Amino acid sequence: MAHDLFDEPAETVARALIGAELEVDGVGGVIVETEAYDVADPASHSFVGPTPRNAPMFGPPGRAYVYRIYGMHWCFNVVCDAGQAGSAVLVRALEPRVGLDRMRERRGVVAVEALCSGPGKLCQALGIDAALNGRPLDEPPFALRLHVQRPELVQGARIGITKGAQTPWRFGLRGSRFLSRPFPAAEPA
Repeated sequence: MAHDLFDEPAETVARALIGAELEVDGVGGVIVETEAYDVADPASHSFVGPTPRNAPMFGPPGRAYVYRIYGMHWCFNVVCDAGQAGSAVLVRALEPRVGLDRMRERRGVVAVEALCSGPGKLCQALGIDAALNGRPLDEPPFALRLHVQRPELVQGARIGITKGAQTPWRFGLRGSRFLSRPFPAAEPA
């Protein structure tokens, strides 16, 4: 894994993770959608400064930041830095490729497009929960391999937030049928 990548700004890391392969304990696939957040962003958990919940965002880059939303869904983020602690990239969607049977058992769905098409679905399918919060991404159970060839990206406003919603830091793999939601007007990134 390229450790230097996580020393880059969140927007750069969010772009670079599209097309990367992510596995957790042998279950995973290709990252097809991400969103960037940094400490100066009112939508970021780090905007208020360090708290017990967001502590991994202020730790070393290249670690997982896992948190619960709506009291029921886990979300998985990659911590990055670029000299500015408090940055992370939310992994929103994944194209399932490895361990589909385990994903189906965990999610209770059969359609491959529905297995990881949203941050909560992705975490459920891959078995990501609070036990992985703060864990290094270059150690088991994680396996993260960056793409060799740069994929074609689309870019747009982030979704599911109220503050900073128009910031165009949502990135996706152009043409993917595994996104959490389509990109309006699918602008190239």
